[in-house]
Amino acid sequence: MKKDLFKIGSMAVSVVTLLSACTKDLNRNPINSTTAANVYSTVAGCKQALAKVYGAYALTSSNGSGASDLGGIDAGTSDFVRLLWDAQELSTDEAVCAWNDPGVPDFHNMNWTSGNVILDGLYSRCLYQITVANSFIINTADANLGAFAAADQTTIKQFRAEARFLRAFQYWVLMDLFANPPFTTEKSPIGASFLPPQTDRTKLFAYVEGELLDLDKTNAMVAAKQNEYGRADQAAVWALLARLYLNAEVYLGTGNGRYTDAITYSSKVINAGYVLLPNYRNLFLADNNTNNTEQILSIAYDGQHTQNYGGTTFIINASIGGSMTPANYGVPGGGWGGNRVTSTIPSLFPDVTGSTDKRALFYTNGQSETINSIATFTNGYAVTKFQNVNSNGTTPTNASVYASTDFPLFRLAEQYLIYAEAVLRGGTGGSQAQAITYINKLRERAYGNANGDVTSLTLQDVLNERGRELYWECFRRTDLIRYGLFTGNSYLWPWKGGVSSGTNVDGHFNVFPLPSVDLAANPNLIQNKGY
Repeated sequence: MKKDLFKIGSMAVSVVTLLSACTKDLNRNPINSTTAANVYSTVAGCKQALAKVYGAYALTSSNGSGASDLGGIDAGTSDFVRLLWDAQELSTDEAVCAWNDPGVPDFHNMNWTSGNVILDGLYSRCLYQITVANSFIINTADANLGAFAAADQTTIKQFRAEARFLRAFQYWVLMDLFANPPFTTEKSPIGASFLPPQTDRTKLFAYVEGELLDLDKTNAMVAAKQNEYGRADQAAVWALLARLYLNAEVYLGTGNGRYTDAITYSSKVINAGYVLLPNYRNLFLADNNTNNTEQILSIAYDGQHTQNYGGTTFIINASIGGSMTPANYGVPGGGWGGNRVTSTIPSLFPDVTGSTDKRALFYTNGQSETINSIATFTNGYAVTKFQNVNSNGTTPTNASVYASTDFPLFRLAEQYLIYAEAVLRGGTGGSQAQAITYINKLRERAYGNANGDVTSLTLQDVLNERGRELYWECFRRTDLIRYGLFTGNSYLWPWKGGVSSGTNVDGHFNVFPLPSVDLAANPNLIQNKGY
């Protein structure tokens, strides 16, 4: 057993169900036999409710892995990480999937529509998590804290700041993927007759930025590195700001770069005392919650207490097939034979055995590098980056299918890469010499020595380094869009656009469509261009 907050969360989810099934409304009242007045009457109750806000990231339901919090959405297409991973990875050169499940081939073919069930699930999950956060923020408003002692009020206000951060993070996800989603906060009207208005990327960028800056400037969050594992602190705010600013030209248009700000906030994280974990492989193992000096914020999973068929359970099981033995990867009852990597990612490494760059975590025995058939698991190298095995080689107790490996949302390595790219894109306040130093820190960990050090950097070098360092961590689609390589024909990869050699893809696919079911339900919404 591990994951302190989520041990609490697993109990809180079953006892304190803040919301019933979500129908994509952002304004629903909590429905529960346990009243908010009871739940929020103590600090412990408030913490249990906060655990539900976090738990919505790691669970599909309050009622086990076979159920879904989302009305009309199957449990298999309602987990946040699984759906985000599909959208961010299967649409790129980093992954293909052998399955013909509804919605999956659309990502390889790059012909998804507003009826794609995976996009509908992701969109709905994001809105649900915003709803949960809004509910928590409403119930912990200052006006409701009068009966608490001053010290307890301070604690609950920090809880509320964390909920605000998690809400801002979800709005960033929606902005990045769907551009123009519906929008509400704790100040919005409540009631079945209220239909959320639509926002756009420019307004949403300003909102997310404003929320994060306010959390930072008012010191509302627990200080960097001072919160419980798995909970957001001030460094998480800085990390999201740095990521937001790096992509500002995508969200706001060419000429609206915020690279200086990206340097400023990535530097805040870098200078906060985080240290690269010496062994890259250990970042993605079942005990990656212990002594992890690099992790800023992760989604915590426990194979016994936060079970669902998404998250790292999905990532690990779906990447095991062919001649692989599931028990070797900590899931003796699993192995689903789905996801592999295209040849473009292994080609970024000097070898695929990991003997030179230890980040090359691929299984090649019986696997061909070339993918002649997406439906054949042995076509394409398998990825062994995520495993349900502890760093000492043991497997978690009672392991079968569910994984206890936490999924990183923010870690130090990304901040090094943000700094380097922002410098090369013209941001001030940094230097190319420092950017090279940061890149070499990543490469020295990977190589175990200075043999892989670089003496110069280009933007393509940084993109390639992001591919080596961050593959399968839900960055690739966003990265390729920022570099102008996701759509069009300037960069082709195997099976881009459904063609084995890759083909041109129209630019409107840089943004996903709003789900047709929500458009039908809410006349305030206008579909994204091209759909």
